[in-house]
Amino acid sequence: QGQLVESGGGLVQAGGSLRLSCAASGSIFGIGTMGWYRQAPGKERELVARINSAGSANYADSVKGRFTISRDNVKNTAYLGMNSLKPEDTAVYYCQAGIATTPTMSALRSYLEVWGQGTLVTVSS
Repeated sequence: QGQLVESGGGLVQAGGSLRLSCAASGSIFGIGTMGWYRQAPGKERELVARINSAGSANYADSVKGRFTISRDNVKNTAYLGMNSLKPEDTAVYYCQAGIATTPTMSALRSYLEVWGQGTLVTVSS
């Protein structure tokens, strides 16, 4: 089974920056789309950004121009660069990826949806 481990969260003042990392490990024979989601207290989980294996990315309107998603296919790692942070960006950030955990899955481009445990980002005003 594949696993995802996020890191890089923390406390930052408004206007500051953070960079989140999401490392995939375990039985990996390919990774499809990787994404970052967030869930603020009392709110539903929402998509922040996602990037496919070719590097094409899309973003939630609320973070466009401030956040950048990227990935390193050799390291099986995704990143989320966050600039000009606002208090409303405060949330638990989760990494999600489609992982092929067997050679057959990879050949069929079949992916298992895997989630990380989340990392807390707190932006103070």
